[in-house]
Amino acid sequence: MDKIGFIKKDMYNLECSVNGKLRNHDVELVTEYFMAEQKKNEVFYFKIEGDGHDKFSRCFWADATSRRAYGFYGDVVVFDTTFNTNRYDLTFAPMLGVNNHGQTIVLACAFWSKETTESFVWMFEEFKKAMPGGEPKTIITDQDAAMAIAISIAFPTTFHLLCIWHITSKFSVKLPRDAYKEYWREFQKAIWDTDNKDEFDAKWNTVVTKAGLTDHPWLSSMFDLRESWVPAYARQFFAAGMSSSQRAEGSHGFFKQYISRRNSLMDFIIRFERALSHQREKELVADHVDAFEVAQCLLPMPMNKQMATLYTRTMFQKFEQELIQSTACFLELKTEDACKVVFNVSERKNWETRVAEVVYVKDSDHASCSCKRFEFVGIICKHILALFRRDQIEYMPDKYILKRWKKTAKSGLVSDANGNEIKDCADPGLLIKRSTMSRLASNMVEDALMSEEGCELLSDTLKSLQVKLKLLKDGPSNNEVGGSSSQTQYMKDPKRVRCKGRSKGVMRAKEKAMKRGIRHCRECGHIGHDRRQCLALNTP
Repeated sequence: MDKIGFIKKDMYNLECSVNGKLRNHDVELVTEYFMAEQKKNEVFYFKIEGDGHDKFSRCFWADATSRRAYGFYGDVVVFDTTFNTNRYDLTFAPMLGVNNHGQTIVLACAFWSKETTESFVWMFEEFKKAMPGGEPKTIITDQDAAMAIAISIAFPTTFHLLCIWHITSKFSVKLPRDAYKEYWREFQKAIWDTDNKDEFDAKWNTVVTKAGLTDHPWLSSMFDLRESWVPAYARQFFAAGMSSSQRAEGSHGFFKQYISRRNSLMDFIIRFERALSHQREKELVADHVDAFEVAQCLLPMPMNKQMATLYTRTMFQKFEQELIQSTACFLELKTEDACKVVFNVSERKNWETRVAEVVYVKDSDHASCSCKRFEFVGIICKHILALFRRDQIEYMPDKYILKRWKKTAKSGLVSDANGNEIKDCADPGLLIKRSTMSRLASNMVEDALMSEEGCELLSDTLKSLQVKLKLLKDGPSNNEVGGSSSQTQYMKDPKRVRCKGRSKGVMRAKEKAMKRGIRHCRECGHIGHDRRQCLALNTP
């Protein structure tokens, strides 16, 4: 250890020294970084705003890759905020999408100090300015009142789908303990095991009446919002098969492997870009596999071979499973133009056998199934596939093949609102130039190391060159901040803010009782006794 010249303590001291020098220059560094990215590629979009007192308040950014991806996969957006990503406790708000491989992609990001309706509206408006193609068809979020109001203002034509996982997880908290234990399974059946709106309404009202909860305020409010979260209502809107925002939470967990609440904004940007490059590398690998390999077909059918060449591997596997399951569907001819398919939903905990109404007209190649899988997921369901097989339709009609799931989903041009093409890289030869100059610089260093005079000459030359390059980089003006080219001075670093949520000074009755030392029963939920003395357990 005594021979080691640089130990862990030295690293810590160096980090503290660097952070001290960069203090009060964080926003300035971020602004310069965004401006440098914009010079590399003019389609890089960002906007930074202050709080009216020259302090940073919020920012939004989207690079060329994200903007281009929105042109192909902007039909569905998942949005959820997260905390503990920076030293200022600013709220981090990424907007996410799903690519043709079913992978999560980042479409845009934002920071803000106040999680209010006005902040959400500001971000969504900047999102619309940056992204080509207009509003998304569907946006998936959790149940946040400020967010819901902002979406109705900024995206009036977008279907707002509430995360069903967040809602169903609240049943155990909102309902009385005994009612939850006895009727939760029936609530599950009403929510998940109905494809018809009237059937859901009937089952819901039946179980609510049986449980004696007809006047329960939370259940009533959830029933009023049923069009935004119940599958029987929401499946008619395309959502890439997602019914919750857990994809966003999974993405937050992935990015938090690279960042922490100790990071400055500039630290966050650097670490986030590193994580983003790893995420995009997985997409490139999947693209490579689909470009040079064809998936193995389990069924030697013309339609299966057709879709293996069109769909990405992930989507083809989902389609093939539907095709395999279509062989088990029992068909009962109802009329010449309509069929009723009986199937057992073993994937839904073996609940009762269900009936799917399939309307199908052979001559027009038009089909509609009550399960709404094609409308919701974008892949045709096993019920319609069974009818295709019955009528010997060997190849999938084009109208049932969505481009967003195909290998060629990213083909074509993407243009912004001004008609300018959005490219991933403004200069296709940038990597070649970088490689050439790096090789030249490396050779110069090797030659200079041969003598002391050579080292001094190269060092002096590089210092002089560095000054000239900085003048060339800064240009005549360095005050533009944002994609709208607004003129302003650098802002001061933000103050640390309190995260949105329950205050530390507010405690529920259970917490107060535990703090005072009052016993709390884990069985019935009442205070004044524990589980050993609970009458609910000891009563014969």
